Amino acid sequence: MKITAIILSGGFSSRFGTDKGLLKIANRSLIMYVTEIASLITDEIFIVTNSNRKIELYSKEVKNLKIKYFLDLYNDIGPLAGIYTGLINSKKEYSLIIPFDTPFLSKKILFLLIKLCEDKNAIIPRWPNGHIEPLHAVYKTKIAFTAAKDAIANKEKKVSAMIQRIDDVCYISTNSLRKYDPTLQTFLNINTPLDLEKAKNLMK
Repeated sequence: MKITAIILSGGFSSRFGTDKGLLKIANRSLIMYVTEIASLITDEIFIVTNSNRKIELYSKEVKNLKIKYFLDLYNDIGPLAGIYTGLINSKKEYSLIIPFDTPFLSKKILFLLIKLCEDKNAIIPRWPNGHIEPLHAVYKTKIAFTAAKDAIANKEKKVSAMIQRIDDVCYISTNSLRKYDPTLQTFLNINTPLDLEKAKNLMK
């Protein structure tokens, strides 16, 4: 399947006092973990971010992979801006959306999502409580781009506004993904120093 991996790297990492993508776990940065997993899936990898400084730092950090960098085309609308920017630049039929701060991304789960999306417009993991993981999902590029564009044109900032505009979305239970990742660490985001310490302990 022709697919682009779109890595979202927004936010300001204010809780850490440094760029979060450069935080180290077991001597490797968060951005390295994610880009290396993405490289096992496709040779077209985008990092979408909100500053030229991040592009400069990440390009120095990830030297051995061919990566395209893009600045958000919109400001102050959160992840939807990054998704829109990635989708408008993708020439592939499908796009995998992943965050830059998930060091335990499961290659097996990502491949499964890609496989299941072949006859759908989107495949999104969903927890038993109804919470979904739209930033850990696969979308048909053109359809998702049109949906994102329409949401932004209507001044809607949430990713859910894009998803609501996509027909034939498949939701996969996170429980069924435990076969590949029993503790579902693939969804662990590093949002706080406590998360970082937890990740370091898990990595041991």
